[in-house]
Amino acid sequence: MNERDPEWEKSLITKLAESSLREQKRSRRWGIFFKLLTFGYLITLLVMFSSSDISTKKISAKHTALVELTGLIAEDEIASADNIVTALRSAFKDKSAMGVILRINSPGGTPVQAGYIYDEIIRLREEYPDTPLYAVITDMCASGGYYVAAAADKIYADKASIVGSIGVRMDNFGFVEAMKKLGIERRTLTAGENKALLDPFSPVNKEANQHLQTMLHSIHQQFINAVKEGRGDRLKSETEGLFSGLIWTGEQSLKIGLVDELASAGYVAREVIGHEDVVNYTVRDDLLDRLAKRMGATMAGIFLQSESQPHMY
Repeated sequence: MNERDPEWEKSLITKLAESSLREQKRSRRWGIFFKLLTFGYLITLLVMFSSSDISTKKISAKHTALVELTGLIAEDEIASADNIVTALRSAFKDKSAMGVILRINSPGGTPVQAGYIYDEIIRLREEYPDTPLYAVITDMCASGGYYVAAAADKIYADKASIVGSIGVRMDNFGFVEAMKKLGIERRTLTAGENKALLDPFSPVNKEANQHLQTMLHSIHQQFINAVKEGRGDRLKSETEGLFSGLIWTGEQSLKIGLVDELASAGYVAREVIGHEDVVNYTVRDDLLDRLAKRMGATMAGIFLQSESQPHMY
């Protein structure tokens, strides 16, 4: 009885291992099932909420329309001209919208994108003269952000908001001395003597630099003209440094005519437009598209994981 049967022990170990493996496979299958169930539930909720949001806009009673301009004003950003203009057009076209609030929190962006939005606001105000548009500044409205705001009927800000920076900049670096110390020789071939005028590894070309400076001055003047046209007599043009790129608080901006009043978006909707109910027209990333992309990657990972794990044993 003390003698052990090697074949019996081997058979027992094999059965235990097989049983453990089956249990792990079963556990993984249930895990995949519940993950799929969770994804399905989330997608259902998103579809329901998306449908609900769309229908609310269609059947909404009189309200204040809100468009949010947040972040960098650039082509590939959420605050691109395409997104902001699309939202503004939808807001103005809605006959139930008694007024539009453009809520801005932006450090600026490209002059082209800001100019597109500015021009479209002017056009929409002319097309819909009975629908006012008010810019409301939250934390910051600088550079291209203020370019856009200047097109509004009125500008509101908080007393601590950062406003201004009416200027234009172009950033570049120079590594010429560093290359000399490292013993690196720059070899650039161009067709056109000024083709590499912004090359950070080449010495400064004074003539090309002057050309760029003239170009920046021209864009700066376009910015200044837009602000003057939008603000009119409200702007204290004699303010020192007004168009130099300086920034001011909302409280200071009120004194020099960069803003009209100190107030929040809620106050403007309730007391100025007269309709406290706010409908947000801001164009955002499609949650369903983003979820579908992430879900595809996640599901691929789940199935690859389920196939690869057994080979670890």
